[in-house]
Amino acid sequence: MKDFLNQEFYHNTVSEWGITLLIILASIVAGKILYWVFGNVIKKLTSKTKTKIDDIIVDMIEEPVVLALTIVGLWYGLHRLEFTDGMVDFMGKVYHILITVNVTWLIARLVDAVIAEYIVPLTEKTESDLDDQIIPIVQKGLKSAIWILGVIVALNNAGYDVGALIAGLGIGGLALAMAAKDSVSNIFGGIMIFTDKPFTVGDRIKVNGFDGTITEVGIRTSRMRTLEGRLVTIPNSQFTGNMVENVTAEPTRKVLLNIGLTYDMTADNMEKGIAVLKEVAANNSDIEENIVVGFNSFGDFSLGITFIYYIKKDADIMDTQTGMNLEILRKFSENGLDMAFPTQTIYHKKDD
Repeated sequence: MKDFLNQEFYHNTVSEWGITLLIILASIVAGKILYWVFGNVIKKLTSKTKTKIDDIIVDMIEEPVVLALTIVGLWYGLHRLEFTDGMVDFMGKVYHILITVNVTWLIARLVDAVIAEYIVPLTEKTESDLDDQIIPIVQKGLKSAIWILGVIVALNNAGYDVGALIAGLGIGGLALAMAAKDSVSNIFGGIMIFTDKPFTVGDRIKVNGFDGTITEVGIRTSRMRTLEGRLVTIPNSQFTGNMVENVTAEPTRKVLLNIGLTYDMTADNMEKGIAVLKEVAANNSDIEENIVVGFNSFGDFSLGITFIYYIKKDADIMDTQTGMNLEILRKFSENGLDMAFPTQTIYHKKDD
């Protein structure tokens, strides 16, 4: 047995390999014990305090600390063995990378938890939807930046040429930016919608040939329910590159009527028709007072009266128009005012 333990295996005896293995296993077991202590002792102590920051710190550092203990045990166990210079150099680089990545993981977890616990609840209390859309993007972007910086530091500590790597990433980033320019344009379009507020959810708008009600505004796309009932997803860049007509924002709805009366109408009848239109508008509570009505044309088949009125913002447009048209038809009929339709009078000369 003693001879077996003294046998060399890759420049180290079997007993030395066994001790190293025991050290690594002991560090793993210690990590498990430490994890249990965090979960059953330290967390119970921090839960009794008034502040939440200690709970967040304990919750976020327990796993990286356990991993750090395992890395230390791995390093100590392997460090006591004899290896070639190339192997020692390689293990040193791996060790530096593991430590840096573990610290990066810890920082990323802490930042993410602080944002989720303190920043997100603040944005939920605001009336604007912009912060609700932006915070998740900022949160992911910040985590990505921390990880990118951590990887760069890890490679630099391991002795790699980070400058050449960053130069390569710059070229790749430029290619990625060119490929993602539409997405970036849509994101800036979403920010513009939240800041300039050309429309809000529930508004009826017209854009790029679509007419409907906005049901959702996102950071990249918005959704519209068209008048036909179809759901359309519109990239937000469309709202910055096209004219947007907000139908809901109109103060009143303008209605233009061209009414033609027959040519046998007298001047008195024309004046009576104008008076009837003014009376119809005055008796409708959904119509603004600033109406326009006048005898404006001698047409081919009729004497033209132009009637312009404005429906109030809160009134039902279709019901108001229907009511106005029915009342005009009723009043014209009561006053003997005949509306014209295309007619022709043909005179035939009889030869003697």
